[in-house]
Parts: sequence; C-alpha cells; structure tokens
Amino acid sequence: MTSSPISVIAASALTLSLGSGEARVEILRGIDLSVIAGETLALLGPSGSGKSSLLAILSGLERASAGSLNVAGADFTALDEDGLAAARRGRIGIVLQAFHLLPTMTALENIATPLELAGMPDAMVRAEAELVAVGLGHRLHHYPAQLSGGEQQRVAIARALAPKPAILFADEPTGNLDHATGEAVADLLFARAAEAGATFIMVTHDEALAARCGRIVRLADGRIASDAPSDSGA
Repeated sequence: MTSSPISVIAASALTLSLGSGEARVEILRGIDLSVIAGETLALLGPSGSGKSSLLAILSGLERASAGSLNVAGADFTALDEDGLAAARRGRIGIVLQAFHLLPTMTALENIATPLELAGMPDAMVRAEAELVAVGLGHRLHHYPAQLSGGEQQRVAIARALAPKPAILFADEPTGNLDHATGEAVADLLFARAAEAGATFIMVTHDEALAARCGRIVRLADGRIASDAPSDSGA
C-alpha cells in the first residue's frame, strides 16, 4: 500500500486586505491551495493579480487577514511576526528580485552570518560549500559591489539554500537580470532546488519560465483563476 503524498503547504480561504473603511483594498480574495512535497509550482499572473502577496503569506513574510495556513508543519495563522520568523528558520528559503545582500559583508559572510545567528554549526564551511555549488568558489571574499548582477543573485540563491530548507520560494528571481544571465540563474535555481529535494514555488509573469515548473497556478484579481499541470514542466 503506497503512502499518500505529504502536503507541505495547506491554505484555506486565505484573504489579505489593506486599509479600512472606504480605503480598504482586497488583495487576496479566498485562496485555497495545497502543495505536495517536492513539487515545482509557478504562481503566474499579471501585475496586481496578487501573486507576490500570496508568496509573501505562504513564506511567512506577511500575515493573512483571514483563513488558515499550515506550512511545513507550522500553523502560520496562529503566529505573530516573531513566531513567523522563527518558523521560517530552517524550513524556508527565499530568493527575491532584489538581491538584498549586505554591502559590507563578503559573499561568504553574507551566507555564513545568518547561519551563525540561527545557531547552525559549521556556518563558514557550509557557506563555502554552497558558494562552490553555485559556481562562485573563486568569489568567496568579494563584496557585492565587486560582483555582477548574476553573481549577486547566485549568492542569494546559495544563502537561501544553505539552511537546507524544505521549501524554496522565489519572487521574480530573474527580473533584474538580462535575458542570458536570467536563463542561467533560472537553470541554477531549478537544479539546486532539485538537488536539495526542496519544494520550489516561484512567482513570475514569464510564461516560458512558468512552463518549466510541473504545475502552474494562475492568479487574477486576487483569486486563483486556474490550477493545472504544466505541459512541459518536470
């Protein structure tokens, strides 16, 4: 008897609203979503459809206004901001369009320091191994300003995967890169997520990039418009 797939994300009736009264804006309008361990999933939709807001809630960067959400065994709707930060640690890796590297730290320090703050052992060793894995073994001691945009995003990917998270989120990860560099970074993201055995969820407006995922969830006006396997995804 085969065991049923493990759900790493279970969201029900998620809503997000900002402001109050006449100024109230509904960003998400009742999202139901279940994600199985090991899936690659694209959140696709035009600007303003709610895809980045949904990713922020699923990853614990933002709290939903209402609904229920369980991520990697943690009840995110029951946690305050400090609780969400603690729940993200070790469970979730995030790669954003802006690289968010600390300019006064080397590539190695940008990865090792969060590991050290989280109390993880062998932070420097692990950070170096991750940089080697993304092809930056020769850039360990370079500062962000000394790195190209593609190299900075590779550092950000290494930082996200260094804690060995169960889930990797990426929000328009190639948006600040030229086409060729963006394709190389996308290749790396998919490869590293697969090697780590992480569930991979990516926000994009790029149909071709979304098609590389095994499943595409399309958003429109804060709602899920469609949810289906990708024709060409893995």
